[in-house]
Amino acid sequence: MFVTFEGLDGSGKTTQAKLLAEWLAHEGREVVATREPGGTALGERIRDVLLHGEELSPWAEAALFAAARAELVAQVIRPTLERGAAVVCDRYIDSSLAYQGIARGLGIDPVLQLNLTVVGGLLPFKTFVLLLEPAEAARRKRRARDRIEREGETFHASLDAAYRQLADIYPERIVALDGSLSKMNLAEQVRAAL
Repeated sequence: MFVTFEGLDGSGKTTQAKLLAEWLAHEGREVVATREPGGTALGERIRDVLLHGEELSPWAEAALFAAARAELVAQVIRPTLERGAAVVCDRYIDSSLAYQGIARGLGIDPVLQLNLTVVGGLLPFKTFVLLLEPAEAARRKRRARDRIEREGETFHASLDAAYRQLADIYPERIVALDGSLSKMNLAEQVRAAL
C-alpha cells in the first residue's frame, strides 16, 4: 500500500502521515514513512537547495523536485512496496502538480508527464489532501519559513485552489479532507477511507 498526504504547509499533513504510519505499525504492518523532497541523501541535499537556496525558475524548481522524487522512488518507495511493506509519504507528485503545474503556471500535463516518467508511472493507492484556508494554515506555522513558504498570500491562495482542483480532477485517487477538524477525527477518516 502506498499512501501520500498533501496540503498547504500548516494543514496538518505531516501529522496525519505520522499518525497513519504509527497506526499501520500498530496493526502489525511493516511501514516506511518518508517525505518529499528528501528521504535519501541526494533528496535531502536537493531539499536544502529548494527550500533554503536562491530563487529558481519554475522549470528548474520542477526539475529538482522531480530529481529528488526519482531517487526516492528508486531507493526507498519501490523496494519497500516490492517486499510487501506499506509506504506513507508526506508529499509526492500532487505537490508538483499544485505548486509548479498550477500555481507557477507550467501546466498540469507537462509537470505530470515529467514526474510520471521519472517515477516509472508509480502513483499512490490513495492521496489525502488536507484542505485548510491559507490564512489558518499560515497561523499554524510556528517555525522559520522557507523559500516557498515566504511566497505571498496570492501564491498560497492559488495553491489552495490548486489542491481543490486536483481533488476534482482525480476523485478516484484523491480524498479531500477538512483540515480544520481535530487531528484524531482526521486520522479516523483516513483509516476509514483505507
